[in-house]
Amino acid sequence: MKDLQNTQLLQNISSLLDNARRKVAVAVNQTIVLTYYEIGRMIVEDEQNGENRAEYGKAVLKDLSLHLTEKFGKGFSVENLDRMRFFYKTYSEQISSTLLTNSSNIIQQTTSVNFNLSWSHYLKLMRIKDINERKFYEIESYKNNWSLRELQRQYDSALYTRLFLSKNKEEILQLAEKGQIVEKPKDLIKDPYVLEFLGLSEKPNYSESDLESGLIDKLEHFLLELGNGFTFVGRQQRITFEEKHFYINLVFYNRILRCFVLIDLKIGELKHQDIGQMQMYVNYFDREKLLEGENKTIGIILCQDKSEALVQYTLPEDNEQIFASKYFTVLPSKQDFINILNSDNGKTS
Repeated sequence: MKDLQNTQLLQNISSLLDNARRKVAVAVNQTIVLTYYEIGRMIVEDEQNGENRAEYGKAVLKDLSLHLTEKFGKGFSVENLDRMRFFYKTYSEQISSTLLTNSSNIIQQTTSVNFNLSWSHYLKLMRIKDINERKFYEIESYKNNWSLRELQRQYDSALYTRLFLSKNKEEILQLAEKGQIVEKPKDLIKDPYVLEFLGLSEKPNYSESDLESGLIDKLEHFLLELGNGFTFVGRQQRITFEEKHFYINLVFYNRILRCFVLIDLKIGELKHQDIGQMQMYVNYFDREKLLEGENKTIGIILCQDKSEALVQYTLPEDNEQIFASKYFTVLPSKQDFINILNSDNGKTS
């Protein structure tokens, strides 16, 4: 019998089955979420017909829980039914179209609803009070295939807040409607970056080499923090001028902007010499590494502290290539992020 271990036929069939399983999982998740949404709607509408809504609602949920558990098994506790009720009330605010309530088909009833994530994701999302922020994390979770753990991590690191405070009104609206859009170099930049996944202390008792090694060891996490379109090229990339060697800490390529992204790591406060060094790295890549059709190189200096005035006056006014961002090795609170960003950007919340 012919060994199919490495044949194209086996690879094609395996790929087909893997894809089919993913589609089944998505369909199952979507059906579950749509069903829970409809259960929530029915509970809310029935509750609204009661005379004493609060007491009526408690009694109904308890009675429903007993009967549904007896008929369908686990998953219909009073707490879970209340979550479905809250889910409907939360997401009905985001739905502009009228539900076709007379249809017996659940999916037809909710044609204006597009749930693409798991029920576990929505349990997290519906606790986000701001509708625009909730929509942003829902879009990004779907676009980037975030697990529940990654969604929690991105929320805890205040991704929306970090992006929100650096954008104008039109760009803020886009965050809620389309998620993060990358069209120009500045769209790639976050300030600050949050590297709590490295497990390093907040105090500067580690070296730049420790930081670099930690990022390489947790490269998957770092790519998620960097954002969309990044691929890793290498570390300690050497460039040489007249027998003098220089080493760029980390080199990435962004497929969306079609450009190299160089990252230099600095412990402590940023100095103007650090910016000049990055300018040299960027110039070298632009002149020696770019292929036809590729865009200019972007340089990002990650530092523990920086003076905005120093950055502003060291770089040219029309700068679109070199950026300096703070990083944290522990997770600040959401309010800390707001205070830090307002202080850096001269903005008010």
